[in-house]
Amino acid sequence: MKTSFSVVHLFLWLLLVSAMPSCVDPEDLILRGTVDIIVVDGTITNLAEEQIIRLNRSKADPLTGRFGTRPVTKAVVEVVVDSSQVVPCHETVDGSYQLPSDFKGQIGHAYQLRFTLSDGTRYVSTQQVMQSVPSIDKASARFNPQSLSPPLGGFFRAGHDVFIDAQDPGDQHNYYRWDWTLYEPQKWCRTCAKGFYSVFNPIEVFPPGGFYKSGTESFEDCFYPAPRIGLPDGDYRYDYACRTQCWEILHNYTITVFDDQYTNGGPITSLKVAQIPFYQHAPCLADIRQLSLTKDAYRYFKLFQDQTQNTGGLADTPPTALIGNVHNVANLKEAVVGYFTASAVARKPLYIDRKDTDGFPFGKDPAGYSGVEGEELFFALNQRQPIPEPRPPYEIRIFIDGTPRPPTAICAPIDQRTPFQPEGWPN
Repeated sequence: MKTSFSVVHLFLWLLLVSAMPSCVDPEDLILRGTVDIIVVDGTITNLAEEQIIRLNRSKADPLTGRFGTRPVTKAVVEVVVDSSQVVPCHETVDGSYQLPSDFKGQIGHAYQLRFTLSDGTRYVSTQQVMQSVPSIDKASARFNPQSLSPPLGGFFRAGHDVFIDAQDPGDQHNYYRWDWTLYEPQKWCRTCAKGFYSVFNPIEVFPPGGFYKSGTESFEDCFYPAPRIGLPDGDYRYDYACRTQCWEILHNYTITVFDDQYTNGGPITSLKVAQIPFYQHAPCLADIRQLSLTKDAYRYFKLFQDQTQNTGGLADTPPTALIGNVHNVANLKEAVVGYFTASAVARKPLYIDRKDTDGFPFGKDPAGYSGVEGEELFFALNQRQPIPEPRPPYEIRIFIDGTPRPPTAICAPIDQRTPFQPEGWPN
């Protein structure tokens, strides 16, 4: 499952902003200062992509009531196919459990998640039968200065509304969800706080004194010299430009779902399914994903959509953390947030040249433009301007063997950036 969007981030957002809940169904979770809950995020798809289950624990401080989260590690995670085949997952990074690389879901087959924590507590989900999904016939984008709801950063609303056309099947009741993955050209690939980037392994010269020479082994990382005269004081940091072409990978932070009860068997025309933030003036590419849902999954995500995209007015229902389809085998009263689903996916890449935009992007620094390439996206992501390591003749003397400074950095990490041109990007 490519990280088309991390539902867990929305779940955790709800935990942070939840007030006293109203009556909703599925069962809602009344949050108390001592709450300690498991958050599940996992979707099996029929695409040849990473299929990942994410487990987190959200716990509130008993004094402040503020939530903190941490990944659930060392769990035994399995997906059961058609009540018979057990497919084990392996933990790749803390809290992320990946199915075998050759595994992908199949339409019409049933999938169930089960996992056991390191303390022996067992959890299972309801069974999810993967439904078929039609293709996206057409996708288009139109700039809208009031596109984003809720606003990005609490204030910014400009973006592109994305519309799709599709032919809804007439032989079944269909439920849909749309996600997107956004590829933004990125010019800055690494930040080193109180350190410096090095392409090859830095070797401190003898006697030690904070001076180095380059080794021959690939390093591609920050290193951190001991403080000395000639190095910056305080909490300095330097940003390093990308060595190759690079795209930042961003994901939707809202949910869009649809029930075909009024269009069953007819064309779906110009349906708005996504809002792409106006991060920078540079073009971008949105990979639009249309996913099938079961009736129960649709019902859950519809409530979730309504809560995360309300306007915050007095008439709005206060957000609540919705209990999903995963439960503790030994304690049915334990609240488990999140939903395990199985969805067929139809994809449509959409290149947006942003020539129709008006006004400033989210990455506009209120202090003005610095003229540094890629500054808008950098400011959008970091809320500051890039700070390159000084170039000659003002370079900081770190290497004494003539190693050129400053270096460029590789396009990484791979879960946040890619050096590979996304499908649909014009040559």
